[in-house]
Amino acid sequence: MAITLNINGTKKSVDVPADTPLLWVIRDELKLTGTKFGCGMAQCGACTVHLNGAPQRSCVMPVGAAASMSITTIEAVDDQYSQALQAAWEELDVPQCGYCQSGQIMSAIGVLKNHPNPTDQNIDNGMSGNICRCASYGNIRKAILLAASKIKTTEV
Repeated sequence: MAITLNINGTKKSVDVPADTPLLWVIRDELKLTGTKFGCGMAQCGACTVHLNGAPQRSCVMPVGAAASMSITTIEAVDDQYSQALQAAWEELDVPQCGYCQSGQIMSAIGVLKNHPNPTDQNIDNGMSGNICRCASYGNIRKAILLAASKIKTTEV
């Protein structure tokens, strides 16, 4: 069954069953490998993409349900939020193994879009379900706060 997706601003047609997880379509059919497989149960966050601008776990999202949405993967994020987060990630040397980082960044973008001046609670809520096996949580929190301050500085 051919399904047309709006992914990273481009229409792509894939011939897969509608119940195929979006993650596997992104990785195997479209060869966008920045989105990672972690648990397959929407509990680790490695597979996070944006659907209509909001972070969602792609491992449990049927591609058929995502067909009417705008899908953005880590390969296509390039706005003030992603730029500030990537700079903060680098400045604070956040990644260790790096496996979870695309999902962490995608969720962190959602935090900053919803909370320009995030509190620790905002960060905890927005990053809940993003697992880092290297336990970089403290640096991830610091990087989100640093990114928020970088965005405020550029807006002034």
